[in-house]
Amino acid sequence: MSGNMPKYKVEHYERKIRRHFDPLIEEQELLVKQFKTDATKRIVEKLSKKMGADKILSAFRKAEDMMKKARQDATTFFKKKVKQDDKKTLTYNVRNSDEISYKDCEEQLQEWAKELVDREIRKRPEGEMLKQLEDVKQKSMDIVYENGDDLAIAKALNNCTQKIGIAWTIDTSKIKQIASK
Repeated sequence: MSGNMPKYKVEHYERKIRRHFDPLIEEQELLVKQFKTDATKRIVEKLSKKMGADKILSAFRKAEDMMKKARQDATTFFKKKVKQDDKKTLTYNVRNSDEISYKDCEEQLQEWAKELVDREIRKRPEGEMLKQLEDVKQKSMDIVYENGDDLAIAKALNNCTQKIGIAWTIDTSKIKQIASK
């Protein structure tokens, strides 16, 4: 009979059937799902006791609870330390994760340790030399930005960098001419 019925009428009846039946079916599916969930939970408890898995699950639950507490304690610790010292920042995992791990804690401490090491190294001769090189580099950049003509820049850069053994301008008058054959 639907062969003679126009397509728009068939589609209309399909939509009407879905409109009436879909809410009823969804409601019934929810009730069935709730029953399945409750029944599964009861059977899991009985089955775990029967098999002896209840002791393992209990130990596992305690371990997870301890891990959750350790994560909360670690997160609280690191966040308090950051509030105490404005120079400290948190790594991404410590700042944005509820599931902080031992590795995340280790990485956070390594990050903070690097700052302390950097400060200590600056006190050593190698660190002092690094500081001097950085200062000369910055001074050289300032010269380039603050002078207008090439000769003034070259002369100023030569004066600035000769202290550390860099010759900015090379005296080419002492170089011998290469003979062409």
